[in-house]
Amino acid sequence: MQSHIYEPVIGLEVHIQLLTQSKAFCGDDISFGAEANSQTSTISLAHPGTLPRANKKQVELAIRLGIALGCEITSTTYFDRKHYFYADLPKGFQTTQDSRPICMGGTIEVGEGTSRREIRIHHIHMEEDAGKSIHDQSSEGSLIDYNRAGVPLLELVTEPDLRSSEEVYQFINKLRQLVRYLDVSDGNMEEGSLRADCNVSIRPKGSSELNTRCEIKNINSARFAARAVDFEIRRQSEILEKGGTIIQETREYSPGDDRTVPLRGKEEAHDYRYFPEPDLPPLSISDEMLRKVKSSLPILPAQWHNKFTTEFGLSIYDADLLVEHREIAQSFDTLLQKSPDIQPSLLSKLYINKIIPHCNESGISIGEFEVPGQHIVSFLELIETDKISTSVAYQKLWPALLETKEHPQLLAQKLNLIQSFDEDYIAESVKLVLIENPAKVEAYKKGKKALLSFFIGQVMRKTNGKANPQITRKILQSELNSSTD
Repeated sequence: MQSHIYEPVIGLEVHIQLLTQSKAFCGDDISFGAEANSQTSTISLAHPGTLPRANKKQVELAIRLGIALGCEITSTTYFDRKHYFYADLPKGFQTTQDSRPICMGGTIEVGEGTSRREIRIHHIHMEEDAGKSIHDQSSEGSLIDYNRAGVPLLELVTEPDLRSSEEVYQFINKLRQLVRYLDVSDGNMEEGSLRADCNVSIRPKGSSELNTRCEIKNINSARFAARAVDFEIRRQSEILEKGGTIIQETREYSPGDDRTVPLRGKEEAHDYRYFPEPDLPPLSISDEMLRKVKSSLPILPAQWHNKFTTEFGLSIYDADLLVEHREIAQSFDTLLQKSPDIQPSLLSKLYINKIIPHCNESGISIGEFEVPGQHIVSFLELIETDKISTSVAYQKLWPALLETKEHPQLLAQKLNLIQSFDEDYIAESVKLVLIENPAKVEAYKKGKKALLSFFIGQVMRKTNGKANPQITRKILQSELNSSTD
């Protein structure tokens, strides 16, 4: 194969289900998991004589996402009808936006270090979802659940700027993180709240042409999107290497087979017969509305990340983990602001290794974490002041703290964990350890200096972790080296 001579050209269309209480053009509830066809009305089912009404919350959330991505907000926008027949589309058309979408332009950054680059966004438009066809619950035919019909969506369309499956993976994850920060969407891909269509083509490296593309529809996982793109690049490369021609078509990804399969021929814009929606008036976005939405934006992931790495000196890896969820970033920052003497790296380690995993395992948010912030600070102060060793703090004091919620200082004293600096006490423990391990002492004498760590561990075990590690090391080296002479 000569697939290395080709360059992938990838564009994404990402559908984002919004955190509204009702559907896009009527008051039907949109809660996930309700009984089939229990969240419908004459409007969402398109009964004759019914009229839609725009959802103000949908408009505000579209502007919110657009501002965060650096988009230009269209001052006067309107809806269009997109005509196509599917059994799960009760109106026979979809209310969407074609020629004047609400947001234009904007970018999302992918990559790391010197390989960072911006992926351009073409536009974001508002629309409604279709219903859901169910093919595996009846032997007599397919069933349709119209609960999802009319659910408000945003569709974000990129320029064909992505060049690898890894960039696709990063783009989807960064967008999901952002919509969660903004409270635009819950971003739950497994529930269909965020779905990606991947448009993939290939061309010879160095070429500027845009060749025939295939669209992979409705992928509900960033990992699956990356795998689908990788397969499609291989498939198209093999076709061209054999002298074949790429056919423009719509495909779907089969995770079980790790391959894409054809669905239908690819429709073009003229196939949909777009025209302005006559039942919905144009929407005028006022400067006051823009100011109101902009002032309500939270600190965004990139801003937190920059603060954590530059002001607090954290590694990029630690900052990535801490900014993944807005509540965690806020909690971490608040605790540091209240306790400026605490080393950020110590608090970061505690969050990443203990607090966040505990919250995930318990199914609670960081705001529901049971240990008060002042107890967390006191726990770290015991480590920083060498009153308790890091290993003992994590292995013994932290589990007890989670269970009792007592003040760490009192708890450490109760558990007899306060570190000892008494050299006579430590020396006595060192002598006992050396007496109990003559074979290893002999091996150390013969050059196995790595056994020093073993002896330190034994002393720590004998003293219940109370012996100061630095003093323990010094006394052990002295004893072992004197017995070697």
